[in-house]
Amino acid sequence: MKKSVLVALCLLSAIEVMAEDKVSGWNIGPLPCVSYNSDLGFQYGVCADIFNYGDGELFPDYYHRFYVEASRYTKGQTLLHAQYDSKQLIPGLRLTGAISYQYDPLYYFYGFNGAEKYDPSLNLNRESGIARYNYTRSMLRILLDLQGNVSGKLNWAAGVSYWSMANSTHNSKHYDPATSLYNIYLAEGLLPAQQAKGGSHLEMKAGLVYDSRDMEAAPSKGIWAEAYLNGSPDLFGTGSSYLKLVAHFRQYLSLWRGAVFAYHLAYQGSILGESPFYMLPVIYTLYLRQTGSEGLGGYNTVRGLIQNALVGEGYLWGNFELRQRIVDFKFLGENWYLAVNPFVDAGYIAQPYRADVFGVGQRWAVSAGAGIKLAMNENFIISFEGAKVLGNNKYPFGSAIVLNYIF
Repeated sequence: MKKSVLVALCLLSAIEVMAEDKVSGWNIGPLPCVSYNSDLGFQYGVCADIFNYGDGELFPDYYHRFYVEASRYTKGQTLLHAQYDSKQLIPGLRLTGAISYQYDPLYYFYGFNGAEKYDPSLNLNRESGIARYNYTRSMLRILLDLQGNVSGKLNWAAGVSYWSMANSTHNSKHYDPATSLYNIYLAEGLLPAQQAKGGSHLEMKAGLVYDSRDMEAAPSKGIWAEAYLNGSPDLFGTGSSYLKLVAHFRQYLSLWRGAVFAYHLAYQGSILGESPFYMLPVIYTLYLRQTGSEGLGGYNTVRGLIQNALVGEGYLWGNFELRQRIVDFKFLGENWYLAVNPFVDAGYIAQPYRADVFGVGQRWAVSAGAGIKLAMNENFIISFEGAKVLGNNKYPFGSAIVLNYIF
């Protein structure tokens, strides 16, 4: 498939543009996970996006979607992930579930509230043996969400999730673990003792969803909004219980000649209790567009900003992009299209985490960039994106090859 994608890009001018056909039955998008992420390095592995369209009457909607991935990045992160989504399995309900295991020997940690000034010379510097912004983390994540209709385009949503995090000092032979920010905070007793090595959490959520999109993978019009409460009692002795408000508002506006202006405004923050420090980067959503769900930074929130650069108790962020479909074509018996999406992202720490202990520094970032999308049968979308943080030359140009639009 990877070779086919490259061939398709080279031969676009010679391929006859065709009208889109309905797709029925099973449609499989297998893809060698050979990609690049400036935060994680080069990726290798296998993944597949699998759709069942039934008799094709629902297309571009589907009866069932499965996504599976087993991959590793050259900086050490290993990921096993499986996801399922269907509006047809249970009549009248949408069921979404996922299970993931991720092991990261050099997980990124830049402190809290933007107070720790980022120094690129201390980031995985083999000459000095310093890996200041890293520790080792493993994560098990299980998600299960349901949606049902209230009236018209308004739905209720409820779900449960389980998280198990294990933290430890990184043990790479190339770096001195004592120099890491995580180790320094441990030595100074700044991280709660019950949470220092990680913990388990059961979360429950409930709220409302409004969805008037004309399609889900790449809408040309409509609104997709959700607001819900997400809470976790202290069932596993971490000394932490919390209740968060999560809200997303996304709108898609048709412009000229197939162009779409899409924007996403989001907030999540604690209204009761306090999250354990290792759960602060988690970005909550009812539907995973990518396998990762952490920020601010990386490829899910503020693109171009290094992953986890801004970490606090609550966040505000926005994504604004112009999506232009360039050409539709038929290739290898499938329907394809090519699109571009210049964008601007912005993020802000709305609620600092323990400001009296860690202080508060630069709490916001703005980035700009562009992407190229190659889509097969509307739903399988390969995304190439790159962006740069504005007004801060310490952050490198960020790039990623992933699946799907981020919203």
